[in-house]
Amino acid sequence: MSVQDSINNAEQDFKKALDHLHDEFARLQVGRANPALVENISVEVYGASQPIKAIASIGVPEPRTLQITPWDKGSLASIEKAIVGAGIGLNPVNDGICVRISMPVLTEERRAELKKHVHKLSEDAKITVRTARQDAHNQFKEMKSRSEITEDDLHDADKGLQVKVDEYNGKVDEMAKKKEEEVMTV
Repeated sequence: MSVQDSINNAEQDFKKALDHLHDEFARLQVGRANPALVENISVEVYGASQPIKAIASIGVPEPRTLQITPWDKGSLASIEKAIVGAGIGLNPVNDGICVRISMPVLTEERRAELKKHVHKLSEDAKITVRTARQDAHNQFKEMKSRSEITEDDLHDADKGLQVKVDEYNGKVDEMAKKKEEEVMTV
């Protein structure tokens, strides 16, 4: 394995951390309807557990309303039960045709909580980036101990890796800032 391979592997881990952060941010309830809030909730239907997105269409007819229309009307009760059981603070209403969910208005206290959660999620992403950086750095040291690279190569590799780390940490900060603004917007 070369130095560039190690840097590329680390960068793949950085991208995975960003993708995970993006997914986590999409799941946060910020007062607007977003299908990502419910699409992966498991529903017990047909003797198996399946995500809502596999058994129904999820729409946003109004900015603060989710509408879940199952392909089989017999699964309405199961979907409603799964949403209540998910513990995400949403109250579904089953009208016999679809399940509607009205997004509750966020209080200032809840907004502050969400802002802290956004900060925690972004910090977790940065920790993942640092861990990947440390793994790559350890690979560089191992190459150095096997005399595959020189001390100067080790130093240059660490510099190149740090440039990538700074780039991805900047992306994490940018995503967190956007999400915090979204959370705090009334």
